Amino acid sequence: EFICVYPIYINSKKTLAEGRRIPTEKAVENPSCAEIRDVLTAAGMNVYVENKMHPREWNRDVQFRGRVRVQMKQADGSFCQEKFTSRKDVMFYVAEMIPKLKTRTQKGGGSDTSSQQGEGGKKSKKKKK
Repeated sequence: EFICVYPIYINSKKTLAEGRRIPTEKAVENPSCAEIRDVLTAAGMNVYVENKMHPREWNRDVQFRGRVRVQMKQADGSFCQEKFTSRKDVMFYVAEMIPKLKTRTQKGGGSDTSSQQGEGGKKSKKKKK
């Protein structure tokens, strides 16, 4: 038995109405199918990517295309891996591991501090004479 995992399911930029399926605090910013595939392949799952789109995805760009098929159960009905017994287990695992990928850790260096600068403007008060 295979399940489908769309990137929109774990995207922190989306709302529940737009298709996200896990809480925002556990979600990842703009995941791609390649990242989901890499994480699940490294975990030893049987995975393949299809060139499909989620119905609620309004952006038709190539980076938002694709869905990942993951084999949950074998032909005899037993789970492929005991740590993945539900869809949520797979989604939480993927959302936890994507930020640890090398492609994510190299790009995101120092972006957190630069976004916080410039928020608090200084107010200058002039004294009347």
